Amino acid sequence: MSDSLNEDRWRALRQKLQRFEQDLAADFAAPPEAVAARLRERTREWAQPALAEADGEHFEALVFSLSGETYAIGSEHVAEVVPFKQFTPLPNTPSWVVGIVDVRGRVVSVVDLRILFELPLSALADRNSLVILEDREMEFALLIDKVQGITRLRRDALQREVANLAGIRATYLLGVTAEQWTVLDGSRLLGDPAMRIIID
Repeated sequence: MSDSLNEDRWRALRQKLQRFEQDLAADFAAPPEAVAARLRERTREWAQPALAEADGEHFEALVFSLSGETYAIGSEHVAEVVPFKQFTPLPNTPSWVVGIVDVRGRVVSVVDLRILFELPLSALADRNSLVILEDREMEFALLIDKVQGITRLRRDALQREVANLAGIRATYLLGVTAEQWTVLDGSRLLGDPAMRIIID
């Protein structure tokens, strides 16, 4: 994908994230000081200078929280972020499949990474979000706690071997940052046949 196309895609995603935060603020009628704090946080996150040219060592990533931990995934795999509202459970599916949701007329399955990665569970709230992942052949959503922002990560700075990350989490691991963010491998997630949920 060319740099200009990638920039256009990320500009559109940033606009969607802005609209998403505005919708959340309206939905929950947050106090003015809370809204102002969120706006200041978003301004700090997005004020980070972007690199003029991709050098092959850096990549853009969406950062999000999950069960008290911080995760990231490459932007090229992220189609959009939407609020998690109504869903329909699916019988006879793995425990980590929450169900399906309607995303503007598309039926999308929802994966609960907390269950898949054996992380602590808490009750779902209206502020949970869905990160829609897609490539040419696959589309599904990751259930997350909160979007933290968009950043650039250095690929060669990621730690590949992590002692406390084993099993299924290691399968989808791209690496761990110096801040101990777990960076997921979007290509592996999207390419795994186990993630293909057949909806009759």
